[in-house]
Amino acid sequence: MGRRNVRAVVFDAGHTLLEMDYARLTAFLASRGHDLKEAAVTDAERRARMRLDTERAAQASRERTGEGRYVRYLAEYLGIADDAERSAIAEWRRSFNVPIGLCHQADGEASKALQRAREARLVVGVISNSNGSVKRALEIAGLAPHLDFVIDSSVVGISKPDPRIFALGLQAAGTAPDETVYVGDSYFVDVVGSRQAGLRAVLFDPGRTWGKRDCAVATGLCAAVEHALG
Repeated sequence: MGRRNVRAVVFDAGHTLLEMDYARLTAFLASRGHDLKEAAVTDAERRARMRLDTERAAQASRERTGEGRYVRYLAEYLGIADDAERSAIAEWRRSFNVPIGLCHQADGEASKALQRAREARLVVGVISNSNGSVKRALEIAGLAPHLDFVIDSSVVGISKPDPRIFALGLQAAGTAPDETVYVGDSYFVDVVGSRQAGLRAVLFDPGRTWGKRDCAVATGLCAAVEHALG
């Protein structure tokens, strides 16, 4: 990517700094009689999320939340065809750890990656599409002390990929777009969105789900920071 005076790195929260609790999801599915390995559940969830992100990009004005489709795709990739089971998964997901949800624990490399960025004297922040709970989630996960700012879409009233939310991040960081790198797990929301605001981008893809893309791709958060540093 080339350093070129990088002064800030900004992260997505859910599915990036905050990892989904795949163990709890797997345990719930087991309680419903589905004999599935955690690796298979993890892969199915990532594929369902990528499929929904792709559809959202193609149909930006319709069904923006996509919650029903997400659970349907997840069940499909897990080989679960029963409507009652899909409803049970959706209800459990809605009721789990409200208001933070399943992405409530730090990614295994999150603290180390944030420390590396701070050691490089970068401004470090978060821009997240959330429901107002992301700051608390980051505090509970122990990541808040590493961050200079947190921008939650529900708090500011603007969501990614709208360039205005990235502009708020630049204002908080005190940096220019070409001095700032954004790291997130969605190609369309995070990479395309941040690029439209002039930022540079790294796609965080631990499962190699997105395939080859026209941007830097990192399978770990430490590698993502190294991409940012060049």
